[in-house]
Amino acid sequence: MFAFALDEKPQCQDAGNGRLFRCKTRLLQSLVGERVIMDPIEDDLSEVLSDIESSLILLKKKFSEMSNATVFVSEFVLHCAINSKDRSFTVVALAIIYLVTLFGNLLVILVIILDHHLQTPMFFLIGSLAVIDLLNNTNLIPKMMVLLLFDKSAVPYGACLVQMFLVYHLEIVECFLLGLMACDRYIAVIYPLRYPQLVTRRTVWAGILLSNVISGMALTVHMIFVTELSFCRTNVLPYCFCEFAAMVLVSCTENAKYLSLIVTTATTFGVGSLMIILFSYSKIAYAALKISSSEGKGKVFNVLVTHLLVVLLFYVPLLTAFILPGLGVKLSTEDYNTMVIIGTITPPMFNPIIYSFRNKKIKNGIKKIFLRKRTIPEINNRM
Repeated sequence: MFAFALDEKPQCQDAGNGRLFRCKTRLLQSLVGERVIMDPIEDDLSEVLSDIESSLILLKKKFSEMSNATVFVSEFVLHCAINSKDRSFTVVALAIIYLVTLFGNLLVILVIILDHHLQTPMFFLIGSLAVIDLLNNTNLIPKMMVLLLFDKSAVPYGACLVQMFLVYHLEIVECFLLGLMACDRYIAVIYPLRYPQLVTRRTVWAGILLSNVISGMALTVHMIFVTELSFCRTNVLPYCFCEFAAMVLVSCTENAKYLSLIVTTATTFGVGSLMIILFSYSKIAYAALKISSSEGKGKVFNVLVTHLLVVLLFYVPLLTAFILPGLGVKLSTEDYNTMVIIGTITPPMFNPIIYSFRNKKIKNGIKKIFLRKRTIPEINNRM
């Protein structure tokens, strides 16, 4: 009879072929905490195989319990995958984008507030878009610059969830606003006589309020799902800001519902609003074809093309980044980071230029502000 206790360490290197098989079996069984007594004469091959199988099952179960242990983190560490050589250029680019965003959107908001001629439904939508763009880049760019400059990558758990909520909320509301703006232009061109009755301040403010409510309800599910995630392997997010898909990928909670939620949200709000925009612009383009003068057609198509370019700059990178991983297409960390950053921080810089500064009424409002500041001191000096 051969007996092996837990503290024994049988040596299997010098054993023969038959004894080597039994010796390794006893080693496996000692790992799972069983005391094994085997008789080489009485034990047959089937019993040995059965013991090995049960030992392996127990080992697998213990390993699974260890890896799936729920671990809650107090902070996340952001790892912005940018080479040290490119960091200086990236910081300068981010600073320029943020300054242009800040100046352009603040100027649009200021002009709409000060000029009562611009306080119409269409300009309320443009002003709301400027507020969303200003908040969006303020939520992201300063923190990204601090991360790249000072390597302060640790973010408290609560602050990370707040940033994630704001990123998604502002993007969803922007989808609604772009859709509302396209509908506004569609009604103005296709049904000009009914425009004053259909598009009023009340309907515009109701649409903006409803956009925020729907976005908040949708993101409540995201916040609940985030609290279900367990981070037993790492708390390092390989992205430049806190993002739901990044948390799902680094977590050890394996469930298809988390990535499916991202695909569902992106498809419902992103693809849905994009279809509305494309439908509205196609109807406007069709109506423009009926204009007799070539100059009039050129102006309309010029506006449509520039608007579509900015819209696609917002939609295409974000929809690609959010939908493809949920469908099983793996994107590299660098590709995902690039698409999300481009779709998130560059449109707020271009939106004031495309939607506002090309508008004659906005231009006149800006001229009034600066001319008023110049003429007031002259009047005071004369008095």
